[in-house]
Amino acid sequence: MARLREKYQQEIAPKLFEQFGYKSSMQTPKISKVVLNMGLGEAIQNIKILDSATAELAQIAGQKPVVTRARQSIAAFKLRKGMPIGCMVTLRGDRMFEFLDKLVNIALPRVRDFRGVSSKAFDGRGNYTLGIKEHIIFPEIDYDKIDKIKGMNITIVTTAKSDAETRELLTLMGMPFRN
Repeated sequence: MARLREKYQQEIAPKLFEQFGYKSSMQTPKISKVVLNMGLGEAIQNIKILDSATAELAQIAGQKPVVTRARQSIAAFKLRKGMPIGCMVTLRGDRMFEFLDKLVNIALPRVRDFRGVSSKAFDGRGNYTLGIKEHIIFPEIDYDKIDKIKGMNITIVTTAKSDAETRELLTLMGMPFRN
């Protein structure tokens, strides 16, 4: 069982239950999924970038990503509907907890000049999105084998009803917020 899941069940859930005064333990917010997304605008000119990004995202997440395609054509960007422009992967269960554990304890501390993640990236419905400029902060990525440094978005979807509940849940899970 994932270390972070155990911590959630033994420590975090009871703290949240007590702090927000829920009537049922089912009201306690929990993380339902984590979505990793790599948008690659350069894939229009060079399709090989997409292959390397897919392989690297698979290494980071531990499961095969899905290639995302353009929903509509944009002439200014030389983009046609249906062209592959990125890749994403949705993590649930133990893989999700293991990824979050790795993100908080290994990857984020490796970011240069790291002062904490933004506390303004909540969407008002209990979700948190975090952008990473360099995917090389993850330990699985071999620095010598990458052709180009790519960024990625990480969206943490929770069952919380408000930003305050989400922030408290993520803080207890070890997310280092900026003051």
